[in-house]
Amino acid sequence: MNYINIILVVSILFGLSFKSKRYLHMLQQNLYNENNRYLKWLSKNLKELIDVDLVAILFAIVGLLLNKDGLTNTIIIASSIVYIFLGIFWRKRLAGFQNKKPLVITARVKRLIFTMMILYLIPTVLLFVTNSFIWVLVLSCMVYLNSIVVLICKFINIPAEKYVYHYYLTKAKKKLYSMNNLKVIGITGSYGKTSSKNILSDILNIKYDALPTPRNLNTPYGLMITINNHLDKFNDVFIAEMGAYVRGEIRDLCELVRPKYGILTRIGTAHLESFGSEENIVKGKFELIESLPSDGFAVLNMDDEKQVNYELKNKVKVIWIGIDNEEADVRAVDIKCSNKGTNFNVIFKGDKTKYNFQTKLLGDHSVYNILAGIACGREFGISIEELQQAVKAVRTVEHRLELKKLGNFYQIDDAYNSNPVGAKNACKVLGMMPGIKVVVTPGMIELGEKEDYYNKEFGKQIAEVADYAVLVGEEKTKPIKEGLLEAGYDEDKIIVYNDVRDAYSFIRGLTGKKEDVYALFENDLPDTYSE
Repeated sequence: MNYINIILVVSILFGLSFKSKRYLHMLQQNLYNENNRYLKWLSKNLKELIDVDLVAILFAIVGLLLNKDGLTNTIIIASSIVYIFLGIFWRKRLAGFQNKKPLVITARVKRLIFTMMILYLIPTVLLFVTNSFIWVLVLSCMVYLNSIVVLICKFINIPAEKYVYHYYLTKAKKKLYSMNNLKVIGITGSYGKTSSKNILSDILNIKYDALPTPRNLNTPYGLMITINNHLDKFNDVFIAEMGAYVRGEIRDLCELVRPKYGILTRIGTAHLESFGSEENIVKGKFELIESLPSDGFAVLNMDDEKQVNYELKNKVKVIWIGIDNEEADVRAVDIKCSNKGTNFNVIFKGDKTKYNFQTKLLGDHSVYNILAGIACGREFGISIEELQQAVKAVRTVEHRLELKKLGNFYQIDDAYNSNPVGAKNACKVLGMMPGIKVVVTPGMIELGEKEDYYNKEFGKQIAEVADYAVLVGEEKTKPIKEGLLEAGYDEDKIIVYNDVRDAYSFIRGLTGKKEDVYALFENDLPDTYSE
């Protein structure tokens, strides 16, 4: 094999490392192609396939067809240079946007990388053995179609992944089922699962040793990791957050953890695209409640029509919480929100006394989550005084209406995962703040056919409270802008950027005035969405 081919192979493999990281990241972000999420992402990002890799391959093809040593060598060298400099430049440009959730090098990712190395090693070895330029071409094509090679590796690894899955599943079940006195609580819903879980944990920990699933580990793998690595004999309560994209997934999670108690947060249109219909969303969420035994209990929201109108198919005890509905078993009244937090009274059905609660958290949906924690805590024998103390000590949840001072302005960070109900509540919270009010948002996603409608409504809600609307991503935020203008909002106060970092510069430019500036950052699109 001559040095020219060596230069080309080395350059191809060097550039491959940049490309593979990109597509492994997207495969992981899209749940390893569960429900064809990765394929759908690829179909929406076909422009990524038309990059400078194609230029390098065309150089190689031309050189092969001409088959003249001097000219071939020149073309191959040019191909290498194009690949090294333009290819890597292109890769860095694609990765130039801020990674909100970077690639996590898990054991599964390591297995994918190993499989990929084997696949690319085959044509490389054949090239060195045969000294045939055709293997340069094969290797180049495999690099060009790396997004597909990554998916092929995923399918090759299916038997190994099944073995690993069942090994850790069996281990988790054995450990969990041996803890006879453990109280297992399941939490699901369209919105607020992670916040509700963290709030419940803080409340119950005043009397019990409660273990919630960390972060948003709400999949089978996440629950198994929590059980196998974190659950121990000193825990009294295990709080399992349960996420789903299609019907049946919550039921499968319940078969794993066997919850005796369940909390259902608000049901809405999150993941409507994957569920297929609002009816499927409701039935999917109620899989948790209908898995509970008759000696357990469920905490449901009486202000949510979808929950009130659902015909429950088992006999589990139901505790209703609410704010607007006076028939709720645990109800919050006299809610007052400020930049210091939220103050409210709680009425228990059958008890005319109003019990005052204070929290650092903001917004009505935080109150709903606290009510669920109070209802659950009371059933577990925690006194009112202890509950008041626990609620006062509840920690703010990162990126969920988290109020913080950033230099010379206040940020209301609600960037984790926006939805129509949460966005409306966030606007309400912003409206309660003094001073200049700004909303920064890229809009809401994964709302199926109603996505534009909800974003347009969001624009109208922004118009009611904000002095300035900063939209991130010109194309994605068009429905929001339409809603703003339809509500009579001043177009000069609508600012559009394609990078959220520019929004910070704009806000800092407002802070020279006498009034404080409050900026609501509503939603932060995942890395799979770029503009």
